[in-house]
Amino acid sequence: MLDFGATVAQTDYFLRGAAVTLAVSLLGAALGILVGTALLLLRRAGLPPLRWLGEAYVSLVRGTPLLVQIFLVYYALPGLTGIDLPAFPAGILALSLNSGAFVSEILRGGLSAIPQGQLEAGAALGLGRLVIWSRIVLPQLLRMVLPPLVNEFTIIVKASPLLSVITIVELTRTAQNIMNTTYRPIEAFLVAAAFYFVILFALSSLARGLERRLAVRAA
Repeated sequence: MLDFGATVAQTDYFLRGAAVTLAVSLLGAALGILVGTALLLLRRAGLPPLRWLGEAYVSLVRGTPLLVQIFLVYYALPGLTGIDLPAFPAGILALSLNSGAFVSEILRGGLSAIPQGQLEAGAALGLGRLVIWSRIVLPQLLRMVLPPLVNEFTIIVKASPLLSVITIVELTRTAQNIMNTTYRPIEAFLVAAAFYFVILFALSSLARGLERRLAVRAA
């Protein structure tokens, strides 16, 4: 028989865990976009070694589990660099480095869908490279990559429970702690699932609103 009384009484702890989940996910996604943009530039560089470096990074990250990458950042990075990162920034760094590889692929796919003739036409009209990118490329690219970027963010939110292995008390770890005190595992994880649903539903609703706004501006 389900009894949510003891679990619901811990709502404050669930809210704190949800706040940590949102914080690591948002920061990881934001830094992931920066990493992905840098990787895209590397992969489009004129020097072959830079292109190979970007391609190797993307292949390595996409071909290894995120959990292994989290352990490497938290345990191996301090030994290699002498920089001892606390759990919270180490978790954000691991998420961003992982997400950056996928964001790079998203951006590359978006750019490949933009006809090259538009860039050539802009250059033929005497438009500068900055104007071409800001007025022609980026508006189209943003409309194309917004849905997959939102999907990538949802993946980051769903992957954030892995950070509990390096002692980050996010939403899932909070549910585990509450389960250990209330002895009501089903109730604890159902409440955690409800919090995840609210977070992701709000995100998808926001994304749909942004897509409609971009579509109106493009019309």
